[in-house]
Amino acid sequence: MDMFLTNTVILLAFVVSLGYFNEKVTKLTHEIALMLFSVAIGGVLVIASLLFQGTEMVMVSLQNVQYFNLEEFLMEGVLCFMLFAGSCHMRLLDFKKYARAISVLSVGATFLGAAFYGILFYGAGKLLGLALTLPVCLMFGSIVAPTDPIAATSILKKFHLPSNISFIIEGESLLNDGVGVALFVFFSTMVTAGESGGFFQVMAKEILGAVLVGAAATAVCFPIFKKTCDEARQIFTSLLAVSLAYLLCERFGFSGAIASVVCGVLFSGLRNYSEAKGEKLELEQFDGFWEILDTLLNSVLYVMLGLSFVHILQMPHVLILSVAAVIANLLGRAGSLGVSSVFVGPLPDGYSKPAFIKLLTWGGLRGGLSVALAMSAQSMLDDDVFHIILGGTYAIVFFTTIIQGLTMPGVYKKIQEEL
Repeated sequence: MDMFLTNTVILLAFVVSLGYFNEKVTKLTHEIALMLFSVAIGGVLVIASLLFQGTEMVMVSLQNVQYFNLEEFLMEGVLCFMLFAGSCHMRLLDFKKYARAISVLSVGATFLGAAFYGILFYGAGKLLGLALTLPVCLMFGSIVAPTDPIAATSILKKFHLPSNISFIIEGESLLNDGVGVALFVFFSTMVTAGESGGFFQVMAKEILGAVLVGAAATAVCFPIFKKTCDEARQIFTSLLAVSLAYLLCERFGFSGAIASVVCGVLFSGLRNYSEAKGEKLELEQFDGFWEILDTLLNSVLYVMLGLSFVHILQMPHVLILSVAAVIANLLGRAGSLGVSSVFVGPLPDGYSKPAFIKLLTWGGLRGGLSVALAMSAQSMLDDDVFHIILGGTYAIVFFTTIIQGLTMPGVYKKIQEEL
């Protein structure tokens, strides 16, 4: 309990102080700034530990940073709430309008991205002499294929993208989380069992089971949400719905991430439907609560990701591994989008498909879900292989968030000039 409270205070202190410094001085995108500054702090602690070995204060600080458990924080803590917060404001009428594009990108591009990345990294592993099998590399592909809806939404809002193209990108990055989790389960089954059987059974169990659980939790909780006049009770009801769905999915082996998204989308759709019928719902506190919670959890996540830079610095062959992982990621993402764009149909707001592919390739940031999935693979892999997967995942998350995130304004400006 003392360690948990201590780390909570440390994380909140980082979030507040770094956020304030960024607001007044650097003025970067909030998530990018938190990770960038946290990486710097983690690096300083590592250097200090080397220069001042045995110094109690430095060693205690380093141990506190290493204690942060990203997998537990995400998979057993707040992931369901982050996904619900991102999806409970979706405009279902717009989703219906662009259902083809969002479905092709979130399902097709994610699957192809995982496959392309896995094959590319398998080839790179052969060249580098890494002991990686194809199923392990495909599992790695499923870990890094899903883009981060939180980071994508934050950056897109800053660029003032046209609303229609922005909605397609946000919808794709949101829904591909669930697809990525399902692919991870399938490929991890290949790794542990040594065979590729049961693909459709696993996919059906992960996705259909999660959809049914999410729909059932919403069916139970939304009538209470709609009929109560107490805005605090509305918030409690939404928390109950998403946590209940996630808990049941964990119990029965379904995808809690998918169920969380389903709950959020259904809450949003039923709310929009009720308001379209003329029913007045007082939801100011509901919207404000989920927006604040989303910001808080997202901020803590990016600080934890930045501080985890300590781990990647300690891994063997980190530089060459990082370069190989990043290059394979960019090629895999671009290739999957290039193939998928053939089936997307006409794009809104005057966007050409080449411009759209460039925007999604460079704007495809990775976040906490990728790190959590990588960490959950530890029990399936030998230590050497696990460190390769974890190191590659960290490298991709850091590169996409910091490098791609910081250079995105220039890329977006160039794309706009080409339209």
